Amino acid sequence: MKQPPYLKVGDTVAIVAPAGILKNRTDEIEQAKTLLKSWGLHAKVGKYVFNQENHFAGTDDERCEDFQNALDDPKISAIWCARGGYGSVRILDKLDWTRFESNPKWIIGYSDITAIHNQVHNLGVQSLHAMMCTSLQDAPETIAETISTFKAALFGESLSYTLKASKYNKTGSVTAPLVGGNLTILHSMLGSKTSIDTSGKILFIEEIGEYKYHIDRMLQSLKRAGYFNNCKGIIIGDMTKIKKNTTPWGSSIEQLILDALSEYNFPIAFNMPAGHEKDNRALIFGKTIALTVKKEQSTIIFKN
Repeated sequence: MKQPPYLKVGDTVAIVAPAGILKNRTDEIEQAKTLLKSWGLHAKVGKYVFNQENHFAGTDDERCEDFQNALDDPKISAIWCARGGYGSVRILDKLDWTRFESNPKWIIGYSDITAIHNQVHNLGVQSLHAMMCTSLQDAPETIAETISTFKAALFGESLSYTLKASKYNKTGSVTAPLVGGNLTILHSMLGSKTSIDTSGKILFIEEIGEYKYHIDRMLQSLKRAGYFNNCKGIIIGDMTKIKKNTTPWGSSIEQLILDALSEYNFPIAFNMPAGHEKDNRALIFGKTIALTVKKEQSTIIFKN
């Protein structure tokens, strides 16, 4: 996988909004600019970031234009997505990745931005699953690890995590590239050219606002499509705001995942603090990690 150049003081980060609307979110964008400035970086905010087109931050063409300009501008070193929501998939096939492939740069975001991560991965380039500008709605002291790991990943500092114990952990050790993102988006990519091949890779998943049976349904669909056949391991991030169905599922979300994946022998690590919680630590997709899963703890080490 191609690794975009790590950032250095003086570099410029483009802030774009490829998905949801940014109504009344000017404060967060200003805070994002201030954060970048504190790291010695410049910010360039997309022309249409604050546009409104129903659900979206501008029309598909407007959001695409901002993203395309950031992809093509040689002075831009990273593209930071202002927020997720929904909408990235609507511009994927409108984008021209030619200049990006010859001059790769970091693309940053999570949740709906998983669609873009998939596209970038299939182009053979690493990307950064990390906080977005709207994460700054929370006080900095409450998201200290979120911010510090984002900075570390962006500037090429060493990155490793120790995950707290889980009785559900399926033990084992493996070294392989990391891929993944939001489960719903990964599922929605099935059958398209943007779906990722998890063969020989470690898959990270996280989710928000779904019923347990929805999560099971997506895992079953992915399984039937062969998604896990040659997967080397799975890391489970936050499963946030799980909805209660009128008919109880009957087991924990952890057990649901283990049951759905019971036929596979790869290690499964729970309790990765990444996803839709305040503690959303940075992950570099496409980069090789050493994953060691034990009942008492798991470790993730990003290899140089």
